[in-house]
Amino acid sequence: MNDVLTLKGKFKQRKNNSRPGASQLPAKQSVDTKRILSLINDLEQMKEYWAKQDVLPKMLISAYYTKIAAKSNRLQAFFGQGISANSKIVGAKFGKNTDGNKRHIITYFVSAEDVNQTIDYARETVKVLDDHFAGKATADVFNKDDTYKQIDFSRYDISKSKFRDYVVDAYYVERFDVEEADISTEQSAIITLYDTGKNAISLLGELGIKVYNSRMLDDQTVLLDRDSLSVLMQQAPYLISMSTEDMSELAPSDFSDTNEQPTAQIPAPSDEPTIGVIDTLFDENVYFNQWVSYKDLLDPSIPREPDDYRHGTEVSSIIVDGPTLNPELDDGCGRFKVKHFGVSTHRQFSSFSVVKAIQSAVIENPEIHVWNLSLGSNAEVNQNFISAEGAILDKIQYEHNVIFVIAGTNKNPEEEMRRIGAPADSINSVVVNSVGMDKLPEKYSREGIVLSFFTKPDASYYGGDQINPMRTVNSYGEALVSGTSFSAPWIARKMAYMIDILGLSREVAKALLIDAAIGWENETDFETLSLRGNGVVPVRIEDVLHSKDDEIKFVIEGVSEMWDTYTYDLPVPVVNDKQPFNAKATLCYFPKCSRNQGVDYTNTEFDFKFGRINNKSTINDINQNTQTEINSRIKEEDARKLFRKWDNVKHVSETLKSNPRPKKVYDNPMWAISVKTKERLDNRDGEHTRFGIVITLKEMNGVNRIDDFIQQASLKGWLVNRIDVENRVEVYNQAEEDIDLE
Repeated sequence: MNDVLTLKGKFKQRKNNSRPGASQLPAKQSVDTKRILSLINDLEQMKEYWAKQDVLPKMLISAYYTKIAAKSNRLQAFFGQGISANSKIVGAKFGKNTDGNKRHIITYFVSAEDVNQTIDYARETVKVLDDHFAGKATADVFNKDDTYKQIDFSRYDISKSKFRDYVVDAYYVERFDVEEADISTEQSAIITLYDTGKNAISLLGELGIKVYNSRMLDDQTVLLDRDSLSVLMQQAPYLISMSTEDMSELAPSDFSDTNEQPTAQIPAPSDEPTIGVIDTLFDENVYFNQWVSYKDLLDPSIPREPDDYRHGTEVSSIIVDGPTLNPELDDGCGRFKVKHFGVSTHRQFSSFSVVKAIQSAVIENPEIHVWNLSLGSNAEVNQNFISAEGAILDKIQYEHNVIFVIAGTNKNPEEEMRRIGAPADSINSVVVNSVGMDKLPEKYSREGIVLSFFTKPDASYYGGDQINPMRTVNSYGEALVSGTSFSAPWIARKMAYMIDILGLSREVAKALLIDAAIGWENETDFETLSLRGNGVVPVRIEDVLHSKDDEIKFVIEGVSEMWDTYTYDLPVPVVNDKQPFNAKATLCYFPKCSRNQGVDYTNTEFDFKFGRINNKSTINDINQNTQTEINSRIKEEDARKLFRKWDNVKHVSETLKSNPRPKKVYDNPMWAISVKTKERLDNRDGEHTRFGIVITLKEMNGVNRIDDFIQQASLKGWLVNRIDVENRVEVYNQAEEDIDLE
């Protein structure tokens, strides 16, 4: 087997110097005055509605788009006074249009001046359409520059460019309305208010609802009891952007105890890395108790039951000593210490309390880089926004150098399919579902795909079933169990091995893990992705950190500083004037996310291209990605499906064929990587965002050409190193040794 290589060199950066042209209608489409007059009428109705409300200084108005809208198709002219309309967005979700297809519903927070000015410009747009387009602008006429030479815009209170913007906006938006929440007030809930410039404490105080800092998750998210929630629903339901129940029933796990005391022996811990565990309580009487540092964070007033110690103890037993208990799953990673935080009983948990505990635990333990969270809600995640728990985990991972490994949650095997439960909708985390030894999804696995297109779970692993249960240890002895709760700890072990022992970044470690799960069989059908994620992670860590003799696998890290982060200096060996390689690549990054943006959750998109440099000096992308090319006609929905647009994990791959043909060598034999940064908002959130890429080249004739690659990469200025596992483990052990100075 070949070692995985690391390539270190400098990516180049360049700004986006292109400028958008004049607004145009899609081919063969049109907009008439009837459409614009209808939108004007909607806005007049909005003015009347908000004139009766005195809580907010501005208006919350939702635009119902005709389809899933790319950023370039969002409102440009409507509400675009002063600052861009895009910066006034406070929420987004999916709905159905008149044809039954998905469409965006985007909520704007706009002033009366914005609305009045918009109405005035829209009326001027109607005048121009009536005077020069016979009341209807068709694409073939509207898009031609010559059309406007005959129009004297000095006669109207609107410029040519603004007129064109208003017509195009009207094409993409069907109507305007107000979204009002409709939620149950039967129990306490975590409520997120629209961002209106006031924090929730002051805004709710104006409604007579007293809120304390201890009940705040962030400026807009608050825990409300039933009485306070009822007042809010009666007085201002339009303020509520999102709502989730606070008390969540735990997703079920299957238990079948043998009630036998384990015979395993374990040495005292030494310099092993520590994995953080957030779970139910931990029994300090088990045989591996020296390996676990335990902190009970459950409210002291809550009574403890014996079963409250089962689940958490079992999860920690896998992290500490899983290979001893399950020799067939020996991953080669050794043992790990655990810092265990008990935050829940075995029946239910408070989302608010768990989130607060996680926030403090991560901040107080910066030496812990990998955290395991096998708690999950039995309730299904919402299809229009990320859970409060998932969003906080994403925020923590954006701000801190940590990664969460989360169980994909379970259902009862006899139940119909259910969507995953919180916090398994966390985008930055590694979410794990379960498979049997046949690599098929277990009957207790729940279904992912989050916000309609994010691939969750990320991957799958073995979680036990009735035939091959997972062996764990709890208060009663050895326990035979099954569930995604017991798949996740195995992945946490692998991540901690790569990050803490081998010294890899979390971006590279996650990319290596997912790339190994995918292999060369890139599953793209919805059913497979929703249950198994990107694939099944290999048991042995060396199968993640090595490649076959006919493969060259290497990792590269970079940081996005400008629009395009690129290198055109990747050498691929040339044999008889051809390049006999199939290629694949996986990219991972941890973007800033905005829960208040609803379905448009990730703030930054990395558009990833990888391939040969053709004779036009552009990248011949192996995935045929043409999103950023001039006059690209890829629809937003297709870009998300085909190229994972806005997803923080990208995988591109060529198909292995029985009779492969070596690739043509262009004038420039080098290959290239381009990572183009796109921002959802106007905050430049993608700047300084790190990414990790794993690239694999498979020689078509089975020849090992890794030495040729190393030589050529070195000549191109790359610093090439092997991920020599034994050597890196030795370096880690020496670094952790205590040195006595006399």
